[in-house]
Amino acid sequence: MTVDRRILDRDHDGIAEHVAMIAGEFRKGFETVEQIPRPAVTVFGSARAARDDPEYEQARACGRALAEAGFAVVTGGGPGVMEAANRGAKEAGGYSVGINIELPHEQEANPYIDLGVTLRHFYARKVMLVKAAEGFVLFPGGFGTLDELFESLTLIQTDKVREFPVSLIGVDYWQGLLDWIAARPLAEAKISPEDVQLLRVTDDVNEAVAAAREYWLRMRTEPPVHEPEKADAQ
Repeated sequence: MTVDRRILDRDHDGIAEHVAMIAGEFRKGFETVEQIPRPAVTVFGSARAARDDPEYEQARACGRALAEAGFAVVTGGGPGVMEAANRGAKEAGGYSVGINIELPHEQEANPYIDLGVTLRHFYARKVMLVKAAEGFVLFPGGFGTLDELFESLTLIQTDKVREFPVSLIGVDYWQGLLDWIAARPLAEAKISPEDVQLLRVTDDVNEAVAAAREYWLRMRTEPPVHEPEKADAQ
């Protein structure tokens, strides 16, 4: 049993332990993110993609293209697509980052990482993967990849983060999901037409790199985001 599973169990009453662990996770994560050079792009995808899988090679090419365009490449630090993207970045002489997660299976840090950290809680890890990035590139994947996809769309839709590019690689893989989104949530007015436009789907990794590059150049010319001033206490 992992530590976080024990703490998140309803019968566990160690509130102080839980709070201290979360604080420690975020401190460690933020300290890692501060070391990542900008700009950076986070790449997601299946941990189960084998090294002879075409998706592995495509993710490797994506990591290489991002590095050649001047981006640090951030992944979840594990095997499969994550390893491929880190590997491509490393082979191109770029900066490769892995924000790993403690799991009982599937997740071991890959060997193509310049800067790595292992966290215990998914929510702390997801914050770091968003905070570190000027864009997301998502390859075919399972529940974890889908979780990151909809998490990013929710953050953008609710204006919790800037509208950074979210690129889906693999038209054939993602088309069924896009068709369902159009046929149900959009058709039933549960989302707006502009929400659908947050997604771009392509088979060309260079399109995803170009989208990230365009966003980064635009963001550098925009004024910084400031917290609204608080009214003086009466």
